[in-house]
Amino acid sequence: MKLYEYMGFELIEKIRKKEIKIEEIINSCFNRINEVESKLHSFVKLNRENALKQAKLFDSFLGKKKKLGRLSGLPLANKDLICIKDFPTTCCSKILESYIPPYNATVINKLIDQENAVHVGNTNMDEFAMGGTTENSCYGPTHNPWDLERVPGGSSGGSASAIASGQAIFALGSDTGGSIRCPASYCGVVGLKPTYGRVSRYGLIAFANSLDQIGPITKCVYDCALLLEVISGKDNYDSTSVNVQVDNYTEEIKKSIQEKVIGIPKEFFSEGIDNVVKKEVMKSIEKLEELGARTTEVTIPHLEYAIATYYLICMSEASSNLARYDGLRYGKTSQNQEGDIYDVFSRTRSDGFGREVKRRIILGTYALSAGYYDMYYIKALKVRALMKEDFQKAFDQCDILASPTMPSTAFKIGEKIDDPLKMYMDDILTCPINLAGLPAISIPCGFNNENLPIGIQFIGNYFEEKVILNIAYKLEQELNIFRKMATIK
Repeated sequence: MKLYEYMGFELIEKIRKKEIKIEEIINSCFNRINEVESKLHSFVKLNRENALKQAKLFDSFLGKKKKLGRLSGLPLANKDLICIKDFPTTCCSKILESYIPPYNATVINKLIDQENAVHVGNTNMDEFAMGGTTENSCYGPTHNPWDLERVPGGSSGGSASAIASGQAIFALGSDTGGSIRCPASYCGVVGLKPTYGRVSRYGLIAFANSLDQIGPITKCVYDCALLLEVISGKDNYDSTSVNVQVDNYTEEIKKSIQEKVIGIPKEFFSEGIDNVVKKEVMKSIEKLEELGARTTEVTIPHLEYAIATYYLICMSEASSNLARYDGLRYGKTSQNQEGDIYDVFSRTRSDGFGREVKRRIILGTYALSAGYYDMYYIKALKVRALMKEDFQKAFDQCDILASPTMPSTAFKIGEKIDDPLKMYMDDILTCPINLAGLPAISIPCGFNNENLPIGIQFIGNYFEEKVILNIAYKLEQELNIFRKMATIK
């Protein structure tokens, strides 16, 4: 086995036993990047020189018996919208192509400065996290390691592709309507969207403030639990972060699931879900029953309004958030300075933003405009409140909910790029969780006839990440497919 094929927790143990050096692991990942990155395009900017320097420094700590952080110098890939001081962070947009943050995001301070992860590079994504395929990037699309002709999911597709192909051990993503869980499902890795407020958003370049949440993407549930332990907690720099206890997730996952009640939302298994996906997810739920869990059918009656509600809210918030990119306050200014200030602003934004971002700004601005604000945005907020009530009634009957992560497996690059409505509909099983602010995890549960991964999603009550991690871990160990890696041709 090559070093990049190991789980993170296994490498941490080997480092502590002095069986391997951190520099060997970093070199192994960069060698893997040299082998496959030209085919996958998972990264937009590598941090090779600094990563190797950090690895040597941490190895010297071990020689002097200095204490290393919990992540022991393992390689971390970072989504290109989470700020790292003095390292380009562009949101994969032309308008931010020269932006270099003067500060670290809180999660970066926790992972790198406090727990000694090594940053190997920033990953590709849909521009400003607007998309579900990682095709909407100014740097071009990322490819799925399981089939290079297919999308890796989005918007955190670069992070999921990097983990699935062994180019990094840990990765960060952000999830606004499924942007961690979708690529985790398509690429056959683990992705967790925490409860809104569990993880600080300070240093995350915003798409939709009331929906965005940073979370981990890893090879296995244990590594996911470890990363969540590190990045969780109240942050004085983020007023939306919540001061609640951070559980010892790496211990909680080992507990018995005897008598845990799994709710099966009937609407999440209705028309439009691929039959093979439905079959593999139901087989996994049966495995959990064999392990002692019980199941009950529940209902989320307002699910049919989820897509319309989600897109009205996220586009409205995007319109507001992206107003600052005018070339004066933020962003690259148009070189054509003819006309008045409004002409220059218009050209700056027209040249700097991609097609999907402009579409969402226009629709969001329309929804917030006079005469339509009450008709669209306020009504969407009311439906959002009803969906939260639906989930709370469901959790009165069960401990967690289980469903497919995505309605289908990964589709081909270019297949839906010209049909945004069809692409938006793919979020039907993930965006309701963001509307409600709940935690959810996606883990691989099987493959279809074309050897493409299928993801199962576990949804928990507020701040109950330990419960979904526990169920996910028990299923992962039972299925034992998490070590299967794609063969990249």
